[in-house]
Amino acid sequence: MIIIGEIVTFERGSTDLARTKAIEWLKVNLPQYIDNIAFGLPEYDDRLDAWRVPLKLNNNCDLLLGEIKLSRDLTSILDTTKKTIIINRIKKNKTLENENSKPREKGVFTPSPIPNKVVWGDSTKVLKDFPIDTAQLVFTSPPYFNAKPEYSEYVDYQEYLDFLRKVFIRCHQVLSEGRFCIINISPILVKRASRNSSSKRIAIPFDLHGIMDSIGFEFIDDIIWVKPEGAGWNLGRGRRFKADRQPLQYKPVPVTEYILVYRKKTERLIDWNIRNHYDTSLVENSKILGNYDVTNIWHIHPSTNKKHPASFPDELVRRVIRYYSFIDDLVLDPFAGSGTVGKVALEMNRRFLLIEKEYEYFNLMKSTLSKLSPDNVRIDYDAHEEELEE
Repeated sequence: MIIIGEIVTFERGSTDLARTKAIEWLKVNLPQYIDNIAFGLPEYDDRLDAWRVPLKLNNNCDLLLGEIKLSRDLTSILDTTKKTIIINRIKKNKTLENENSKPREKGVFTPSPIPNKVVWGDSTKVLKDFPIDTAQLVFTSPPYFNAKPEYSEYVDYQEYLDFLRKVFIRCHQVLSEGRFCIINISPILVKRASRNSSSKRIAIPFDLHGIMDSIGFEFIDDIIWVKPEGAGWNLGRGRRFKADRQPLQYKPVPVTEYILVYRKKTERLIDWNIRNHYDTSLVENSKILGNYDVTNIWHIHPSTNKKHPASFPDELVRRVIRYYSFIDDLVLDPFAGSGTVGKVALEMNRRFLLIEKEYEYFNLMKSTLSKLSPDNVRIDYDAHEEELEE
Protein backbone atom coordinates (compact mmCIF):
# COMPACT_ATOMS: atom_id res chain seq x y z
CA MET A 1 0.00 0.00 0.00
CA ILE A 2 1.26 3.49 -0.88
CA ILE A 3 -0.06 6.69 0.75
CA ILE A 4 0.37 9.93 -1.24
CA GLY A 5 -1.13 12.79 0.78
CA GLU A 6 -4.73 11.71 1.34
CA ILE A 7 -4.81 9.50 -1.76
CA VAL A 8 -4.55 5.80 -1.00
CA THR A 9 -3.45 3.31 -3.66
CA PHE A 10 -2.83 -0.39 -3.21
CA GLU A 11 0.00 -2.49 -4.42
CA ARG A 12 -0.80 -5.80 -6.06
CA GLY A 13 -1.17 -8.41 -3.33
CA SER A 14 -2.96 -6.24 -0.78
CA THR A 15 -6.12 -8.38 -1.04
CA ASP A 16 -4.00 -11.50 -0.54
CA LEU A 17 -2.48 -9.97 2.56
CA ALA A 18 -5.93 -9.07 3.88
CA ARG A 19 -7.03 -12.70 3.43
CA THR A 20 -3.85 -13.92 5.16
CA LYS A 21 -4.56 -11.72 8.19
CA ALA A 22 -8.17 -12.96 8.26
CA ILE A 23 -7.00 -16.60 8.18
CA GLU A 24 -4.65 -15.91 11.10
CA TRP A 25 -7.58 -14.53 13.11
CA LEU A 26 -9.73 -17.57 12.29
CA LYS A 27 -6.98 -20.00 13.31
CA VAL A 28 -6.80 -18.36 16.73
CA ASN A 29 -10.47 -17.65 17.35
CA LEU A 30 -12.50 -20.23 15.40
CA PRO A 31 -10.12 -23.11 14.61
CA GLN A 32 -12.86 -25.77 14.72
CA TYR A 33 -14.93 -23.93 12.09
CA ILE A 34 -12.19 -22.84 9.69
CA ASP A 35 -13.14 -25.52 7.14
CA ASN A 36 -16.67 -24.10 7.00
CA ILE A 37 -15.58 -20.57 6.14
CA ALA A 38 -14.56 -19.00 2.83
CA PHE A 39 -13.67 -15.41 2.01
CA GLY A 40 -15.34 -12.91 -0.22
CA LEU A 41 -13.33 -10.22 -1.99
CA PRO A 42 -11.51 -7.99 0.54
CA GLU A 43 -12.25 -4.31 -0.11
CA TYR A 44 -10.94 -1.05 1.26
CA ASP A 45 -13.70 1.15 2.68
CA ASP A 46 -12.53 4.77 2.59
CA ARG A 47 -15.52 5.83 4.68
CA LEU A 48 -14.30 3.66 7.56
CA ASP A 49 -10.63 3.98 6.60
CA ALA A 50 -10.37 0.21 6.94
CA TRP A 51 -10.25 -3.04 5.02
CA ARG A 52 -13.32 -5.28 5.11
CA VAL A 53 -12.99 -9.03 4.57
CA PRO A 54 -16.37 -10.81 4.11
CA LEU A 55 -16.73 -14.25 5.67
CA LYS A 56 -18.96 -16.63 3.74
CA LEU A 57 -20.07 -20.21 4.11
CA ASN A 58 -17.76 -22.34 1.98
CA ASN A 59 -20.63 -24.26 0.31
CA ASN A 60 -23.01 -21.34 -0.09
CA CYS A 61 -21.76 -18.18 -1.77
CA ASP A 62 -24.94 -16.31 -0.82
CA LEU A 63 -24.74 -16.88 2.94
CA LEU A 64 -22.74 -14.14 4.66
CA LEU A 65 -21.41 -15.21 8.06
CA GLY A 66 -19.84 -11.90 9.05
CA GLU A 67 -16.74 -9.85 8.37
CA ILE A 68 -13.32 -8.89 9.68
CA LYS A 69 -12.17 -5.24 9.63
CA LEU A 70 -8.44 -4.53 9.27
CA SER A 71 -6.46 -1.33 9.64
CA ARG A 72 -5.47 0.59 6.53
CA ASP A 73 -1.92 -0.73 6.69
CA LEU A 74 -3.21 -4.29 7.22
CA THR A 75 -1.22 -4.73 10.42
CA SER A 76 -4.03 -5.03 12.95
CA ILE A 77 -7.60 -6.25 13.44
CA LEU A 78 -9.97 -3.36 14.15
CA ASP A 79 -13.22 -5.24 14.60
CA THR A 80 -14.99 -8.51 13.77
CA THR A 81 -18.48 -9.96 13.79
CA LYS A 82 -19.08 -11.61 17.15
CA LYS A 83 -17.81 -15.18 17.22
CA THR A 84 -21.10 -16.47 18.65
CA ILE A 85 -23.02 -15.00 15.70
CA ILE A 86 -20.67 -16.60 13.17
CA ILE A 87 -20.94 -19.97 14.94
CA ASN A 88 -24.74 -19.80 15.17
CA ARG A 89 -25.04 -18.96 11.46
CA ILE A 90 -22.87 -21.97 10.58
CA LYS A 91 -24.89 -24.26 12.87
CA LYS A 92 -28.20 -23.01 11.50
CA ASN A 93 -27.07 -23.78 7.97
CA LYS A 94 -25.95 -27.28 8.98
CA THR A 95 -29.39 -27.88 10.49
CA LEU A 96 -31.05 -26.83 7.24
CA GLU A 97 -28.68 -29.07 5.30
CA ASN A 98 -29.65 -32.05 7.46
CA GLU A 99 -33.34 -31.33 7.00
CA ASN A 100 -32.85 -31.29 3.23
CA SER A 101 -30.25 -34.06 3.06
CA LYS A 102 -32.40 -36.16 0.73
CA PRO A 103 -32.57 -34.19 -2.50
CA ARG A 104 -35.59 -34.79 -4.68
CA GLU A 105 -35.12 -36.61 -7.95
CA LYS A 106 -34.33 -34.43 -10.96
CA GLY A 107 -36.80 -36.21 -13.22
CA VAL A 108 -40.01 -34.92 -14.74
CA PHE A 109 -42.18 -32.96 -12.31
CA THR A 110 -45.67 -34.37 -11.85
CA PRO A 111 -48.11 -32.63 -9.46
CA SER A 112 -50.34 -34.42 -6.96
CA PRO A 113 -53.64 -35.28 -8.69
CA ILE A 114 -55.86 -33.18 -6.43
CA PRO A 115 -59.27 -32.25 -7.94
CA ASN A 116 -60.90 -28.85 -7.49
CA LYS A 117 -61.82 -28.62 -3.84
CA VAL A 118 -63.49 -26.17 -1.42
CA VAL A 119 -62.94 -26.93 2.27
CA TRP A 120 -64.63 -25.45 5.31
CA GLY A 121 -62.01 -25.32 8.06
CA ASP A 122 -58.87 -23.73 9.52
CA SER A 123 -56.01 -23.73 6.99
CA THR A 124 -53.45 -24.58 9.68
CA LYS A 125 -55.31 -27.86 10.24
CA VAL A 126 -56.74 -28.58 6.80
CA LEU A 127 -53.40 -28.36 4.97
CA LYS A 128 -51.89 -31.05 7.23
CA ASP A 129 -53.92 -33.56 5.22
CA PHE A 130 -52.39 -32.63 1.85
CA PRO A 131 -49.07 -33.88 0.41
CA ILE A 132 -46.15 -31.97 -1.08
CA ASP A 133 -46.79 -30.84 -4.67
CA THR A 134 -50.45 -30.22 -3.91
CA ALA A 135 -50.19 -26.59 -5.01
CA GLN A 136 -48.19 -24.99 -7.80
CA LEU A 137 -49.26 -21.47 -6.86
CA VAL A 138 -50.46 -19.88 -3.63
CA PHE A 139 -52.37 -16.64 -4.01
CA THR A 140 -54.22 -15.12 -1.10
CA SER A 141 -55.07 -12.03 0.88
CA PRO A 142 -54.86 -12.63 4.64
CA PRO A 143 -57.63 -11.23 6.84
CA TYR A 144 -56.94 -7.70 7.99
CA PHE A 145 -55.79 -7.33 11.58
CA ASN A 146 -58.86 -6.11 13.47
CA ALA A 147 -59.69 -3.64 10.71
CA LYS A 148 -62.91 -5.47 9.86
CA PRO A 149 -64.17 -7.06 13.10
CA GLU A 150 -67.12 -8.62 11.29
CA TYR A 151 -64.62 -10.84 9.43
CA SER A 152 -61.74 -11.48 11.86
CA GLU A 153 -60.55 -10.28 15.23
CA TYR A 154 -57.43 -11.13 17.25
CA VAL A 155 -56.40 -10.55 20.85
CA ASP A 156 -53.34 -8.55 19.78
CA TYR A 157 -51.05 -7.96 16.83
CA GLN A 158 -48.56 -10.65 17.84
CA GLU A 159 -51.31 -13.27 17.89
CA TYR A 160 -52.22 -12.20 14.38
CA LEU A 161 -48.63 -12.53 13.14
CA ASP A 162 -48.25 -15.92 14.84
CA PHE A 163 -51.39 -17.08 13.07
CA LEU A 164 -50.07 -15.96 9.67
CA ARG A 165 -46.81 -17.79 10.32
CA LYS A 166 -48.67 -21.05 10.99
CA VAL A 167 -50.71 -20.72 7.80
CA PHE A 168 -47.75 -19.93 5.55
CA ILE A 169 -45.67 -22.74 7.06
CA ARG A 170 -48.43 -25.10 5.89
CA CYS A 171 -48.51 -23.41 2.48
CA HIS A 172 -44.75 -23.87 2.16
CA GLN A 173 -45.08 -27.58 2.94
CA VAL A 174 -47.63 -28.30 0.20
CA LEU A 175 -46.20 -25.93 -2.45
CA SER A 176 -44.12 -27.48 -5.23
CA GLU A 177 -40.40 -26.78 -5.31
CA GLY A 178 -39.48 -23.42 -6.78
CA ARG A 179 -43.08 -22.29 -7.17
CA PHE A 180 -44.61 -19.00 -6.08
CA CYS A 181 -46.52 -17.76 -3.05
CA ILE A 182 -48.13 -14.37 -3.72
CA ILE A 183 -49.78 -12.27 -1.06
CA ASN A 184 -52.05 -9.27 -1.44
CA ILE A 185 -51.61 -7.18 1.68
CA SER A 186 -51.28 -3.58 2.81
CA PRO A 187 -50.75 -1.47 5.93
CA ILE A 188 -54.04 -1.13 7.74
CA LEU A 189 -55.64 1.61 9.76
CA VAL A 190 -56.93 0.71 13.20
CA LYS A 191 -59.48 3.30 14.23
CA ARG A 192 -59.00 5.23 17.44
CA ALA A 193 -60.73 4.00 20.58
CA SER A 194 -61.81 7.49 21.69
CA ARG A 195 -61.42 11.17 20.82
CA ASN A 196 -58.49 11.34 23.24
CA SER A 197 -56.55 8.68 21.37
CA SER A 198 -55.19 8.49 17.84
CA SER A 199 -55.73 5.97 15.09
CA LYS A 200 -52.83 3.66 14.23
CA ARG A 201 -51.48 2.56 10.89
CA ILE A 202 -49.85 -0.86 11.15
CA ALA A 203 -47.19 -1.86 8.60
CA ILE A 204 -48.24 -5.49 8.15
CA PRO A 205 -46.35 -6.11 4.85
CA PHE A 206 -42.99 -5.31 6.43
CA ASP A 207 -43.57 -7.55 9.44
CA LEU A 208 -44.83 -10.32 7.18
CA HIS A 209 -41.64 -10.26 5.10
CA GLY A 210 -39.52 -11.43 8.04
CA ILE A 211 -41.96 -14.28 8.62
CA MET A 212 -41.88 -15.39 4.99
CA ASP A 213 -38.09 -15.28 4.85
CA SER A 214 -37.73 -17.35 8.02
CA ILE A 215 -40.16 -19.98 6.72
CA GLY A 216 -38.16 -20.61 3.56
CA PHE A 217 -39.52 -18.22 0.95
CA GLU A 218 -37.30 -16.06 -1.23
CA PHE A 219 -38.49 -12.52 -1.92
CA ILE A 220 -38.86 -11.88 -5.66
CA ASP A 221 -40.95 -8.76 -6.30
CA ASP A 222 -43.23 -6.13 -4.84
CA ILE A 223 -46.03 -5.19 -7.20
CA ILE A 224 -48.05 -2.08 -6.39
CA TRP A 225 -51.77 -2.35 -6.97
CA VAL A 226 -53.06 1.19 -7.62
CA LYS A 227 -56.74 1.96 -7.22
CA PRO A 228 -58.51 5.04 -8.65
CA GLU A 229 -58.12 8.26 -6.66
CA GLY A 230 -60.84 8.53 -4.04
CA ALA A 231 -60.98 4.77 -3.44
CA GLY A 232 -59.61 5.13 0.10
CA TRP A 233 -61.45 8.29 1.10
CA ASN A 234 -64.07 6.33 3.04
CA LEU A 235 -61.38 5.49 5.63
CA GLY A 236 -61.48 9.07 6.84
CA ARG A 237 -57.71 9.44 6.54
CA GLY A 238 -56.70 12.89 5.32
CA ARG A 239 -59.95 14.71 6.07
CA ARG A 240 -58.52 16.58 9.04
CA PHE A 241 -55.66 17.94 6.95
CA LYS A 242 -57.97 18.93 4.12
CA ALA A 243 -59.97 21.06 6.56
CA ASP A 244 -57.13 22.61 8.62
CA ARG A 245 -54.04 22.40 6.36
CA GLN A 246 -51.76 22.37 9.41
CA PRO A 247 -48.24 20.94 9.16
CA LEU A 248 -47.72 17.64 10.99
CA GLN A 249 -51.34 16.68 10.33
CA TYR A 250 -50.71 15.61 6.75
CA LYS A 251 -51.86 12.05 6.04
CA PRO A 252 -52.23 10.88 2.44
CA VAL A 253 -55.25 8.83 1.46
CA PRO A 254 -54.03 5.28 0.70
CA VAL A 255 -54.95 4.05 -2.78
CA THR A 256 -52.35 1.28 -3.10
CA GLU A 257 -51.84 -2.24 -1.85
CA TYR A 258 -48.88 -4.59 -2.15
CA ILE A 259 -48.76 -7.78 -4.17
CA LEU A 260 -45.74 -9.46 -2.57
CA VAL A 261 -44.17 -12.20 -4.70
CA TYR A 262 -42.20 -14.98 -2.99
CA ARG A 263 -40.70 -18.18 -4.35
CA LYS A 264 -40.17 -21.37 -2.39
CA LYS A 265 -36.41 -21.44 -1.85
CA THR A 266 -34.48 -23.90 -3.97
CA GLU A 267 -31.08 -24.18 -5.60
CA ARG A 268 -32.81 -24.75 -8.92
CA LEU A 269 -33.43 -21.91 -11.34
CA ILE A 270 -36.92 -21.08 -12.59
CA ASP A 271 -35.99 -22.72 -15.91
CA TRP A 272 -36.02 -26.09 -14.12
CA ASN A 273 -39.76 -25.76 -13.47
CA ILE A 274 -40.28 -25.10 -17.18
CA ARG A 275 -37.97 -27.76 -18.62
CA ASN A 276 -39.09 -30.55 -16.28
CA HIS A 277 -42.85 -30.03 -16.52
CA TYR A 278 -44.72 -33.28 -17.20
CA ASP A 279 -46.59 -31.88 -20.23
CA THR A 280 -44.72 -29.63 -22.66
CA SER A 281 -47.95 -28.76 -24.48
CA LEU A 282 -49.38 -27.19 -21.30
CA VAL A 283 -46.22 -25.11 -20.94
CA GLU A 284 -46.44 -23.99 -24.54
CA ASN A 285 -50.15 -23.13 -24.28
CA SER A 286 -49.53 -21.11 -21.11
CA LYS A 287 -47.22 -18.60 -22.78
CA ILE A 288 -48.04 -14.93 -22.19
CA LEU A 289 -49.25 -13.59 -25.52
CA GLY A 290 -50.21 -10.04 -26.43
CA ASN A 291 -49.91 -7.16 -24.00
CA TYR A 292 -48.54 -7.65 -20.50
CA ASP A 293 -47.57 -5.55 -17.48
CA VAL A 294 -44.07 -4.21 -18.11
CA THR A 295 -43.68 -2.50 -14.72
CA ASN A 296 -44.63 -3.38 -11.16
CA ILE A 297 -47.42 -0.79 -11.11
CA TRP A 298 -50.83 -2.35 -11.77
CA HIS A 299 -53.86 -0.08 -12.13
CA ILE A 300 -56.93 -2.13 -11.22
CA HIS A 301 -60.34 -1.07 -9.94
CA PRO A 302 -61.30 -2.64 -6.59
CA SER A 303 -64.29 -4.94 -6.40
CA THR A 304 -67.31 -4.92 -4.13
CA ASN A 305 -69.28 -7.86 -2.86
CA LYS A 306 -72.36 -7.39 -0.70
CA LYS A 307 -71.76 -10.77 0.90
CA HIS A 308 -68.04 -10.34 1.69
CA PRO A 309 -66.21 -7.24 3.07
CA ALA A 310 -62.87 -7.79 1.30
CA SER A 311 -63.22 -9.54 -2.04
CA PHE A 312 -60.53 -9.78 -4.75
CA PRO A 313 -61.08 -8.05 -8.09
CA ASP A 314 -61.27 -10.70 -10.83
CA GLU A 315 -58.65 -8.83 -12.87
CA LEU A 316 -56.08 -8.95 -10.07
CA VAL A 317 -56.46 -12.73 -9.74
CA ARG A 318 -56.39 -13.10 -13.51
CA ARG A 319 -53.02 -11.37 -13.82
CA VAL A 320 -51.42 -13.31 -10.98
CA ILE A 321 -52.58 -16.68 -12.34
CA ARG A 322 -51.52 -15.70 -15.86
CA TYR A 323 -47.98 -14.72 -14.86
CA TYR A 324 -47.22 -17.34 -12.21
CA SER A 325 -48.79 -20.65 -13.24
CA PHE A 326 -49.30 -23.10 -16.08
CA ILE A 327 -52.59 -24.48 -17.36
CA ASP A 328 -53.80 -27.32 -15.10
CA ASP A 329 -51.70 -26.12 -12.12
CA LEU A 330 -53.47 -26.08 -8.78
CA VAL A 331 -53.92 -22.65 -7.15
CA LEU A 332 -54.26 -22.60 -3.36
CA ASP A 333 -56.04 -19.84 -1.44
CA PRO A 334 -55.90 -20.54 2.33
CA PHE A 335 -58.16 -17.51 3.04
CA ALA A 336 -60.64 -18.10 0.23
CA GLY A 337 -63.39 -15.69 1.32
CA SER A 338 -65.89 -15.28 -1.51
CA GLY A 339 -63.95 -17.68 -3.77
CA THR A 340 -62.69 -15.32 -6.49
CA VAL A 341 -59.49 -17.36 -6.89
CA GLY A 342 -61.55 -20.46 -7.65
CA LYS A 343 -63.84 -18.59 -10.03
CA VAL A 344 -60.94 -17.19 -12.07
CA ALA A 345 -58.99 -20.46 -11.91
CA LEU A 346 -61.96 -22.20 -13.55
CA GLU A 347 -62.02 -19.53 -16.24
CA MET A 348 -58.27 -19.99 -16.90
CA ASN A 349 -58.24 -23.80 -16.91
CA ARG A 350 -56.44 -24.16 -13.58
CA ARG A 351 -57.44 -26.34 -10.65
CA PHE A 352 -58.01 -24.85 -7.19
CA LEU A 353 -57.99 -25.60 -3.48
CA LEU A 354 -59.98 -23.05 -1.48
CA ILE A 355 -60.02 -23.10 2.33
CA GLU A 356 -62.31 -20.90 4.42
CA LYS A 357 -63.06 -21.10 8.13
CA GLU A 358 -66.29 -19.07 8.03
CA TYR A 359 -69.24 -21.34 7.17
CA GLU A 360 -71.17 -18.44 5.63
CA TYR A 361 -68.44 -17.88 3.03
CA PHE A 362 -67.99 -21.61 2.44
CA ASN A 363 -71.67 -21.78 1.48
CA LEU A 364 -71.28 -18.66 -0.67
CA MET A 365 -68.46 -20.32 -2.64
CA LYS A 366 -70.41 -23.54 -2.93
CA SER A 367 -73.35 -21.70 -4.43
CA THR A 368 -71.28 -19.51 -6.77
CA LEU A 369 -68.87 -22.12 -8.10
CA SER A 370 -71.54 -24.77 -8.61
CA LYS A 371 -73.34 -22.41 -10.97
CA LEU A 372 -70.16 -21.42 -12.85
CA SER A 373 -68.45 -24.78 -13.29
CA PRO A 374 -68.97 -26.76 -16.52
CA ASP A 375 -70.64 -30.16 -16.23
CA ASN A 376 -67.36 -31.96 -16.95
CA VAL A 377 -65.45 -30.20 -14.13
CA ARG A 378 -65.42 -31.91 -10.76
CA ILE A 379 -65.56 -29.82 -7.57
CA ASP A 380 -65.47 -31.41 -4.11
CA TYR A 381 -67.03 -29.54 -1.19
CA ASP A 382 -65.72 -30.79 2.15
CA ALA A 383 -65.87 -29.88 5.81
CA HIS A 384 -62.73 -30.59 7.81
CA GLU A 385 -63.39 -33.18 10.50
CA GLU A 386 -62.64 -30.72 13.32
CA GLU A 387 -65.28 -28.33 12.01
CA LEU A 388 -67.80 -31.19 11.90
CA GLU A 389 -66.99 -32.11 15.49
CA GLU A 390 -67.74 -28.57 16.64
